[in-house]
Amino acid sequence: MFCPSCKSLLRPVEDKLICPRCGFERPIDGSEQAKGETTLEDDLREVPVFEDLDTMPIDETVICSKCGNIGAYWHLRQTRSADEATTRFYRCTKCKHTWREYA
Repeated sequence: MFCPSCKSLLRPVEDKLICPRCGFERPIDGSEQAKGETTLEDDLREVPVFEDLDTMPIDETVICSKCGNIGAYWHLRQTRSADEATTRFYRCTKCKHTWREYA
């Protein structure tokens, strides 16, 4: 399902396929169905691991968006393909709120 004009991947929006690059639209016909599945293995791969916080580095320039504390444990993880940047996971040193930052 690629755009006939610019060759970008068409995205399903309601009952249409829309090109995010050039705006081309066409209705989804009955033979086309988008199907997405995740497995438990996929979900587990995305979960940040903060097992031994005492050994993890602390970034003292990061501010927690939940409690306002300055400082968070962090680690890097390759969550996407190998040719893309790593993802940095943070965990607040005070409230333990966890978030990620894409490089």
